[in-house]
Amino acid sequence: MEMIHYVGMDVHKETIDLVVYRGNEREVFLERTIRNQDNVVEKFFKGLLEGGLVVSCYEAGSMGFGLQRMLEGLGVTSIVVSPGRVPRGAVDRVKTDRRDARRLAGQLRARTLEAIHIPSKDEEAVRDYLRTREDVRLELVRTKQRLQKFLLRHGYTYNSSRYWTGRHNRWLRSLKFDDPILKEVFDEYYYMIQMLSEKLREMDSRIEEIAKSEPYCGRVGMLRSFKGIDYLTALSIVCEVGDFRRFSNAESFMGFLGLVPREVSSGVMRRQGRITKSGNTHLRKLLIESSWHYRYASAPSKRVLERRKGQPAEIIAYADRAMRRLQKKFFRMVMRGKSKQSAVVAVARELAGFVWGMMVGQIA
Repeated sequence: MEMIHYVGMDVHKETIDLVVYRGNEREVFLERTIRNQDNVVEKFFKGLLEGGLVVSCYEAGSMGFGLQRMLEGLGVTSIVVSPGRVPRGAVDRVKTDRRDARRLAGQLRARTLEAIHIPSKDEEAVRDYLRTREDVRLELVRTKQRLQKFLLRHGYTYNSSRYWTGRHNRWLRSLKFDDPILKEVFDEYYYMIQMLSEKLREMDSRIEEIAKSEPYCGRVGMLRSFKGIDYLTALSIVCEVGDFRRFSNAESFMGFLGLVPREVSSGVMRRQGRITKSGNTHLRKLLIESSWHYRYASAPSKRVLERRKGQPAEIIAYADRAMRRLQKKFFRMVMRGKSKQSAVVAVARELAGFVWGMMVGQIA
């Protein structure tokens, strides 16, 4: 039986701290800090491979998945773990790079670490594009807020609660400023809003183009059968999750999104609180946003019916079943006195379950 080397790594831009345990030996076999350069990393791991099998891990972060892919290419079994899911002792308050690497190596050997999904290079590229689109959207929202505050400070008040409509834009263009510098400030804000709005439209068109292409179009088409899910959310789900079969059931997928409630149980007492919010923040926000579409009980809209064209009858029936259940869920919770926000989060949790069922073929 070959000796197994367990390598924990704390990865930084310039250096990597490594701690190695060998087999079941109690003492650390090797501790070292090396430069984060491909040739240096390759030399180190090739040396370890001469002595047996090598298993490694590091925490996900700004360094991405390039290191993991390189190690797999060398023959090293390499996993990446979520920092928020690495077990830490309650009294472990000393943090150094070397201690972090040692903890990872020990937990890797004890098999207490949960690996995250490693996307393909194509999936990662599309995922980055989708997240860039979110950055543009947030910048647009912030710029609109800055303009509104600027106008409010200088006594310009719009007498309506509906902003950024055609009427609001006509009002903005009609504003007059006595001070030429204030006019320049307004023009800069307004220009940025127009520029960001146009960029968002361009990116949405590109996202639709990607979603209609292989290998995404099949799964995206099925997901668009759900009320509230169109190209952006569907493509995000496909690229962020990858293989849905890694989740054994719908509840584990809900947990991945951080949509399950916190729970404190002791004896006969069982108390549930707010959702954990641990997991994929980007997808959680998208599904919650999609779930607002279920606050009204209605038949599928013309837009939804158009999206469903070409889908198998069983997919459409499954999406309709989800729609009826989720609309009823929202109504019942609001009637029980729950806030609309709480009801929408609960709907998002169940919508995640329906999404999982569709993606793994459990739609009967």
